[in-house]
Amino acid sequence: MDALGFRFYWASEDLTEKDLAYKPSDAVRTSLETIEHIYDLSLIVLNSTLKKSNARDKKEMSYSELRAQTLLNLKQAAEILRTSEDISQFKIIFGTNEIPYWNNINGPISDAIWHCGQLTSFRRTKGNPINSKVNHFNGTVKK
Repeated sequence: MDALGFRFYWASEDLTEKDLAYKPSDAVRTSLETIEHIYDLSLIVLNSTLKKSNARDKKEMSYSELRAQTLLNLKQAAEILRTSEDISQFKIIFGTNEIPYWNNINGPISDAIWHCGQLTSFRRTKGNPINSKVNHFNGTVKK
């Protein structure tokens, strides 16, 4: 969770209106739509740690609101997981379907990491690359 939060933080930092509107083709989401999708994925992970069912509850948010709430969702989920002795208690719940927590790893978490890479690529294409001092391997920023 921390790695996803770190990657999302840097992939989505200081995006311009041009960055947010960018999409390489009509068949692809814009960067803003990608951020909305990552937010939705963060809710699935958070809801599993809160033992809550997932519901389609779309509310309009600005880029800065989406970014902030996504980071808060990931932070809260990470804190719950860090203090848990048994993550098998957390299920992904859709209606009456309960899916083991482990499916978060190959589902929403991996998907969100994938989309962070897309955001990074899109912004590089628009001439606004992420901070070159970011070290994803160590989760640090060089001084």
